[in-house]
Amino acid sequence: MFVDSHCHINFPGLAEQQAAILARMKDGAVSHALCVSVNLQDFPQVLAMAENHANVYASVGVHPDHKDTEEPSIARLVELAAHPRIVAIGETGLDYFRLTGDLEWQRERFRTHIRAAKQACKPLIIHTRAAAQDTLRIMAEEGAAEIGGVMHCFTESLEVAQQAMAMGFYISFSGIVTFRNAVALKHVAQTIPLEQMLIETDSPYLAPVPHRGETNEPAFVRHVAGEIARLRGISVEEVGAITSRNFFRLFKAAA
Repeated sequence: MFVDSHCHINFPGLAEQQAAILARMKDGAVSHALCVSVNLQDFPQVLAMAENHANVYASVGVHPDHKDTEEPSIARLVELAAHPRIVAIGETGLDYFRLTGDLEWQRERFRTHIRAAKQACKPLIIHTRAAAQDTLRIMAEEGAAEIGGVMHCFTESLEVAQQAMAMGFYISFSGIVTFRNAVALKHVAQTIPLEQMLIETDSPYLAPVPHRGETNEPAFVRHVAGEIARLRGISVEEVGAITSRNFFRLFKAAA
């Protein structure tokens, strides 16, 4: 069995076909999925996914790319995270790739999420792109190791992975690891301990080989597991079993 540790099945293109997506998950031996929040405006849709389907969980948070949106406070995030179907805070973090200029507001928002996660006693889902050193620095300054979490859709170096793992964070691989040119990322997937690894789709984005160019969905997470199995010389069933166990170890509210 497999678990998709990060997807956005409330997004247009997927939300309209919930029944079919869940059926394909079942057919593909994907037992559970975590539907991840990117803003507070659409959070009710994310929560509804988890409330309506026993094998779907949810998070609450505001993505660093969403500048012109309701800014979360610590109290607001903690309040929303108290719902039993919410298993994490995020996604949150830093993204210096898509946005430029004075991004101090991103860093302050990130700090807010870390503080909320510590108060809510729920792990963090962290997004980082072209901002690894600032991400790690703020994690250290805010004591993110006290609550832990996952570096989602990981694309950074082995050194960054090791620093995050030293703070108790899991490393999650998406369909990017199946891309032919992702040589450095394949090395990370081949090297880090399986016990600190998760798999995800980040659907509807980043469909893995052999589905590149298609709309991604949770059923495709088995291809991520398949590539990791190939890289490590083990069975896909072993990757599925270990990463599924890791998911429930990290997201204790889902157990």
